Amino acid sequence: MRNKSVVITGGGTGGHLKVADAFIEEFSKRGFSVIFIGSSNGQDSKWFEEDKRLKKAFFLDTKGVVNKGIVGKIKSISQILSHINKCRSIFSKYKIKRVISVGGYSAAPASFTAILNGDCHLFIHEQNSLMGKLNKITSRFATEVYSSYEPNSAIKDYPVSDEFFDNARIRDELKTIIFLGGSQGAKAINDFAMSIAKDLKKINIEIIHQTGKDDYDRVKKFYDKENLEIDVFAFSKELAAKMNKADFAVSRAGASTLWELCANSLPTLFIPYPYAAQDHQYTNAKFLEEKGLCYILREHELSREKFIEILKKDNYSVSKKLVDSIRYNAIESIVDDILEKS
Repeated sequence: MRNKSVVITGGGTGGHLKVADAFIEEFSKRGFSVIFIGSSNGQDSKWFEEDKRLKKAFFLDTKGVVNKGIVGKIKSISQILSHINKCRSIFSKYKIKRVISVGGYSAAPASFTAILNGDCHLFIHEQNSLMGKLNKITSRFATEVYSSYEPNSAIKDYPVSDEFFDNARIRDELKTIIFLGGSQGAKAINDFAMSIAKDLKKINIEIIHQTGKDDYDRVKKFYDKENLEIDVFAFSKELAAKMNKADFAVSRAGASTLWELCANSLPTLFIPYPYAAQDHQYTNAKFLEEKGLCYILREHELSREKFIEILKKDNYSVSKKLVDSIRYNAIESIVDDILEKS
């Protein structure tokens, strides 16, 4: 009988954790005992500590290596190595033969343990157009690497929640714009939205604005002071429905949000986070721009004139092309492939 236990590992940030969540959901639906191995730092425990779908969740004291000095790097690497024995005992107890890494420093101990255990298959999902440093190292030993950006990937589609597809529509007019600062917020996008809000209202364009939790009070106070009726919020579990109301989006270019917008067929101006590792948000969006599927401006390039010019473009054609940019049920296809290869 096929072994029915699996380890999902990785996280640190929402982009990694959304993909981990998709794998947890799909494997649990198929009757697998799912073990999550993440970090006690970052957001991992907030997402999965009380998750009833999991057989067990472990949060190890690991930290990132990127953007640290020599002493910090040595300390982080030492922590990772010290947790390999812990992972070995977990693998032995639960008879783990397959590990799925979604990247991030949280994935390091379990990924290296999978490599060191000769009878264990390692599968990697890389969210971004530029592979993270951990995945660069471990991918050489992986049974398969899944990426939306790599032409040789067995499955190229990104795991996106069904609700973004279910609410999709082709945009043939411009009535509403959504500004997406992400759950953590993006001050540059928030500032731009506030600077152009009156102009948009004058031409009867409605605004939906996700500010992020840290900037909500400031932005809400501005709209109230200016007597502008805006759907403004810090965070919403109904984001897919709010996207569906919009005819155009302004957003960061983190992988999960980028592909959710594609799934929703929503034309988007991406403003990449300038300090993302390896500038990966820019290259994420560039991958789409080269196919005529989005627009990109750097933060310092943002202006009312450039934005209005983009809004006047043929965004109906962009929306139509986005329909074929990503397929439904990617997570099912990836899990099918994992089970076939292990």
